[in-house]
Amino acid sequence: MRGIASALLSAAIAAQAVLATPIRARSPYVVKESHNAPNAWTKLNRAQGDGVIDLSIALKQGNFAELERQLYEVSDPDHERYGQHLSADEVNELVKPCQETSDLVHEWLRENGVEHMSYSSAKDWINIRIPIEFAERLLDTEYHDYGHKNGKVVSRATHWSLPRHLHDHIDAIQPTTSFFQAAAHKETIVDIPVDVPATYKKPSDSAISKVCNVTSVTPECFATLYQTKNYKPQAGDDNLVGFNNFLGEIPIRPDTEKFLQKYRPEAVSQAKAYKQFSIADGPVQDGPLTYNQSIAKNGAGISKEANLDVQAISGISWPTPIWSFSTGGSPPFIPDINTPDNTNEPYLVWVNWLLDQHKIPSVISTSYGDDEQTVPQSYAERVCKQFAQVGARGTTLFFSSGDAGVGSPGTCFSNDGKNTTKFLPAFPAGCPYVTTVGATMNFEPEVAVYRPKSPQHGFYAGGSGFSEYFKRPSYQDAVVPGYIKGLNGSYDGLYNKAGRAYPDLAAQGLYFAYVWNNTEGVISGTSASTPLTAGIFTLVNDALISQGKPTLGFLNPWLYSKGYRGLTDITSGVAHGCDVDAFPVVEGWDPVTGWGTPIFPKLVSLASGGY
Repeated sequence: MRGIASALLSAAIAAQAVLATPIRARSPYVVKESHNAPNAWTKLNRAQGDGVIDLSIALKQGNFAELERQLYEVSDPDHERYGQHLSADEVNELVKPCQETSDLVHEWLRENGVEHMSYSSAKDWINIRIPIEFAERLLDTEYHDYGHKNGKVVSRATHWSLPRHLHDHIDAIQPTTSFFQAAAHKETIVDIPVDVPATYKKPSDSAISKVCNVTSVTPECFATLYQTKNYKPQAGDDNLVGFNNFLGEIPIRPDTEKFLQKYRPEAVSQAKAYKQFSIADGPVQDGPLTYNQSIAKNGAGISKEANLDVQAISGISWPTPIWSFSTGGSPPFIPDINTPDNTNEPYLVWVNWLLDQHKIPSVISTSYGDDEQTVPQSYAERVCKQFAQVGARGTTLFFSSGDAGVGSPGTCFSNDGKNTTKFLPAFPAGCPYVTTVGATMNFEPEVAVYRPKSPQHGFYAGGSGFSEYFKRPSYQDAVVPGYIKGLNGSYDGLYNKAGRAYPDLAAQGLYFAYVWNNTEGVISGTSASTPLTAGIFTLVNDALISQGKPTLGFLNPWLYSKGYRGLTDITSGVAHGCDVDAFPVVEGWDPVTGWGTPIFPKLVSLASGGY
């Protein structure tokens, strides 16, 4: 691989007329973006110049404002166009760059020796593979290796530049300044028994108390609690649900088979039936975990998150077909302390692949995220716009809100060099075009999830917050200002009152029964509540398709105007984190449990009457 890198570098240098830095351009280079490394990252050595990096260049989109307008029209239950989702071609036509933008960016790349390029379906992203040394010259920057406290190492820059005439034509280029790492939102416990929450009370409802065990919550409990138990899906292959796997996660079929045999035996065929898609060389696997996989990641093993996702979805939504997306992205060289193990941003790779497909699931669950401040705002905005394109095509994107409340204790500081104390909103949870899922525990009543740190396990609270990058969307205007007013100034200065607030709704997120490496255990997190919610809304879509109606698509305008009446309001708990008890749970919407947890028959009724 070193030989390939050297050949690429030699070809690039040979194509240049001069060897000064920055390389040739028709106008002077000016810094386009600066972004400090977050507090959890430590600068190491200069990145190896002959390492190969995959750069994604975001061209200014032609008419995103029109796409957004149409997205809200087809997602508003009171609009005449409600449910008339856009086709892939219609979406691409709205966001493709104008000819001037495309011509100028291609001119810059080709004049400097870049000939091999690939594109997103709308041609609004250009992808190139070049040596790091050439990327430094192309962007007038320096890449260094940065180590995260969890051991991960990546090559990043803290600023990058463009010729002045390109500033209005390129929105973002990554990986450069983004330290986003797409961590799974889960807290793992393998051993049973576990602690019963101090707030737990045995349900008085005999149907719930009979099947719901607070220390090992099963599909039968979820089906009873959220009232999907008697529903028989009818849409067949006309309905699809998907889930994402990043960071080498792979759903394990034999584990899922064992899980379904015990907890939903009629669905056991799903363990072999779900489809796997490899994106950017993402791993897929049909057999059990190998020994090396079971001890990977410093002994923790892989695929706990992936197993949780597929088991939570199949346990509630069978026989709806499931698609599993496994996105890779490791560059083609051997990793060591000086050569990072992953330089790509997985969400972008995945969502651009998805937008290339003409058939996609109506619901997709993602249980990964990171602190918003690890992502430069320009890049977060562009990835969020890609999610809007998916929503316009009629797909609901569910993202987990996170497992650290308003921020992991001891980490709640800005990364702008000032170390200002603040709450830490998450990304993509704060994107206005996705539906963000928080977590509850107990059964009657459900309360906001919370597990304090102990010698046995870590702190866990459902993610809660207000984005600092994305303004409050109009669908939240009727409820969020009133909630903020009710705080009477509490936490002022720690959060953005004008930001997109999350989560939007919630579901059970503590002690899910699951199987990993042929062993039964339990696992917690909003990474559990999110695929569960995705499975329930997949059944809502099944009912709609069976009635000849379109799927829900981008959920939030409907959820905030009508759909919230199909949820059980959660009224107990607070948003822990940042060493404080933060936002309180209240009647109606709150930034801890959103509107509450699903009541399936009511959701179906509301969705069916919304056309």
